[in-house]
Amino acid sequence: MKLNELKPAAGSTHYTKRIGRGQGSGHGGTSTRGHKGAKSRSGYKIKIGFEGGQMPLQRRVPKFGFKNINRVEYKAINLGVLQGLVDKFGWTVIDPQNLIEAGLVSKNALIKILGKGTLSAKLEVKAHAFSKSAVAAIEAAQGTVVKL
Repeated sequence: MKLNELKPAAGSTHYTKRIGRGQGSGHGGTSTRGHKGAKSRSGYKIKIGFEGGQMPLQRRVPKFGFKNINRVEYKAINLGVLQGLVDKFGWTVIDPQNLIEAGLVSKNALIKILGKGTLSAKLEVKAHAFSKSAVAAIEAAQGTVVKL
């Protein structure tokens, strides 16, 4: 085999459609655009969302609700998850850095501890927010709560 003998596998390549090169091309006359009308002309374009004069979807569907620009988004972590981390890693202090290392939160996330699950370990928990039930459960296990 030589470089000049290389060619693609049979059926793997296609000829490109050459438009506007006369009748001999097989695409002469209207150049595959059909007869007359806006779509056959050069420079034709249609507005995005145009539905032929019918009221477009983005105008038929009503707007509702609002986005609260002051909303604070927290990443929720339950007590059961904290107990699982203590069992796995043996930590006595749970802080955002530990949760990032465990892959539970991203580095910029605000963390809120929620009270679902049971906690038996004595922990010092540092987070940005706590639910009342989580604070009660942590303190019942002789742990401490530190709000960042």
